[in-house]
Amino acid sequence: MSENSTMAEHQDYRSGFVAVVGRPNVGKSTLINALVGAQVAIASSRPETTRKAIRGILTTEHAQMVLVDTPGIHRPRTLLGQRLNDVVDESLSDVDEVAFLLPADQEIGTGDRRILARLRSEFWKREWKIPVVAIVTKIDTLSPQQLVGKLVEINDFANFTELIPVSATTTDNLDEVSRVLIGHMPVGPQMYPDDQISEERPTDQIAELVRGAFLEELDDELPHSLAVVVDSIEYPAARAELGLADDGKAHVMVSIYVERDSQKPIIIGRHAEHLVQVKKRLRTPVNRILGQKAKLELHVSVAKGWQSDPKQLERLGF
Repeated sequence: MSENSTMAEHQDYRSGFVAVVGRPNVGKSTLINALVGAQVAIASSRPETTRKAIRGILTTEHAQMVLVDTPGIHRPRTLLGQRLNDVVDESLSDVDEVAFLLPADQEIGTGDRRILARLRSEFWKREWKIPVVAIVTKIDTLSPQQLVGKLVEINDFANFTELIPVSATTTDNLDEVSRVLIGHMPVGPQMYPDDQISEERPTDQIAELVRGAFLEELDDELPHSLAVVVDSIEYPAARAELGLADDGKAHVMVSIYVERDSQKPIIIGRHAEHLVQVKKRLRTPVNRILGQKAKLELHVSVAKGWQSDPKQLERLGF
């Protein structure tokens, strides 16, 4: 038996939670999706796309890493914005490691300094209590010479445990990110089955898919105040018991909320074209989540001023 195979047999299994933090729109969701190898979080050019702590699970032969995709830390303008920052606080309260994303194509700014101050208040006492790894994203946007200068700048910004450049879109250096993050995790048991890639319930996964599909469909037209809730999933057997038509499909009832009456037609589109396109786009992903054929039933409603209304935020899951 070779020395390498003996070392592999005795390699400790590692597992833990990694909080992925950064300003809005620095590539957190894109990086997590790339590491997991599937879409578990909405990736969009819009800030504040991520509204909940989405957990993507990466399982290898010797490790299991749970990547917590946090909302971008920002200065809140609404009660929703404050709740999103609270989600980040909760996510940081019980993690084994932090991945701090800094985009290569942007200057270090006030938002980055605010995040660093928060991390220091939580995890710094003469040195980091847990590993805080700087991940420099979007390196494909810079020349090699520019990248060297950016890495020096970020290295001077804070005393990070490690610093890794990566491009999630081109997968350049992606394996190194995985290796470094896993290497800093504590020894521990496997927590989830090998084939599980997300901790989200089917209703939450579908709601995020619907919101993400509208982000792609409408782009700049989409009101930022869009919220999506899956009200129920009616499986064929349950529909038959209720005397409803049995088409062999699971019917997914989805409510889409906007803040103003004028926003409803934007979401629906002429002759309901936007609803139709979203249904087409999500047919296969929703079938895969539920493990059977499904039908999305989308209903658009107005929840006036929901972003600043505590009762409505609670009803919408925030």
